[in-house]
Amino acid sequence: MRLTNLTRRTEIGANSYLLEAAGRQVLLDAGMHPKAEGDEATPAFHLLPGKLDAILLSHAHQDHLGSLPLAMRRGDAPVFMTEATQLLSDVMLHNSVNIMTRIRESKGIPNYPLFTHREVEKGFRRWEPRALRRPFGLNGDDEVSFEFFDAGHILGSVGTMIRAEGRSLFYTGDVNLEDQTVSRAADFPESGVDVLIMETTRGDSPTAPGYTRESEADRLIGAINEAFERGGCAIVPLFALGKTQEMLVLFHLMKRAGRLPAVPVYIGGLSTKLTEIHDRLAGRSRRQHEDLQILDAIAPFVLAGKSLGETVVKPRRIYAMSSGMMTEKTGSNVLARAILDQPRHSILFVGYSDPASPAGILRATAPGTEVVLDGDYPPKKLHCEVAAFTFSAHATRESLRGYANRLKPKKIVLVHGDPPAVDWFKGVLSQDLPGTEIVVPPPGVALEI
Repeated sequence: MRLTNLTRRTEIGANSYLLEAAGRQVLLDAGMHPKAEGDEATPAFHLLPGKLDAILLSHAHQDHLGSLPLAMRRGDAPVFMTEATQLLSDVMLHNSVNIMTRIRESKGIPNYPLFTHREVEKGFRRWEPRALRRPFGLNGDDEVSFEFFDAGHILGSVGTMIRAEGRSLFYTGDVNLEDQTVSRAADFPESGVDVLIMETTRGDSPTAPGYTRESEADRLIGAINEAFERGGCAIVPLFALGKTQEMLVLFHLMKRAGRLPAVPVYIGGLSTKLTEIHDRLAGRSRRQHEDLQILDAIAPFVLAGKSLGETVVKPRRIYAMSSGMMTEKTGSNVLARAILDQPRHSILFVGYSDPASPAGILRATAPGTEVVLDGDYPPKKLHCEVAAFTFSAHATRESLRGYANRLKPKKIVLVHGDPPAVDWFKGVLSQDLPGTEIVVPPPGVALEI
């Protein structure tokens, strides 16, 4: 077996990995870098062979999905994923075309969009959903087999077992080993893995002493109620897929328990489409509150397009708007700019913010200091309340360390992490498992595994 890391750097970026086994060429994920543009946002697909035999998709987040149409140009390889990922990916890729079209118009990137709506529609016909824990192969070929395991990250996310040449390789994808508000903890194999390809996202983030998701929910609901008591609103920047649905269900549970008043909740158009898919699959997917219809329970108002630009922020409301990074021109950015200088309002972050993103810049800004969230608008002094909470959809570093120690594979390949995160895992796992080879795959280099 050989593995080539097609992610251009050691980082969380355009995740994609080529596995060569038993004469087959298999691609694991085909992401788009959230911070790069043009060809630099894609994996190093020029290193791919002339033709792929299969593409396996772990889940529908853009950093694992966004370049899928480009990868599919390499022949007619089937694309395997879960049913939920199939439905979510269709929405996400069409949205990506729209975003790239707007970027071309605003920044003049000539080759945007990198693919079209028509290409997404055509590619959809080659997507083949597969059920969890049911091995499958390629056209009856039993030399290479695949099996999906629930990864607990977002709806439809999986870890993938690949068996070939008498060995087994397990790719975690993005994983959470603990229950979330909607997603249940991963249901991963606990033995029989020779090679583990493991994400390392939170390797540089130790879990705070005494932290629990329940206590963090208490803090968040308390902060929302404090904003209401000041006569303000709460803006909660969210990723449209995963985090939005988690927070909507949390708000519903807290309202039902009498801990959050029955105030209006606003979400964006993309969030609405993705939540509709969660509701469609309720009872058919492995999740918490499996029969809950989220949109019916919350009855959110939708802000998108012209209605967003004309919105006047009002008190005692929750604006659960994407994007989580507060990218320019998105709902969370537009609304946040409107209330930055007003002390009664709050902006509450519930996930990771890249330090270079508008969200990261805002979180690092001292009260009373001027901040720019969009270069097309003048700066404003920060007077509203800004707070951050931890509701990560990624496994803690402690739980991933424990999982690796239970498996005791012959080799561990560390991916999907910035250098400090990767370095932490390499250090502790080398001590924990002296009989296991710990590998950080250099971008673009084929490794014998």
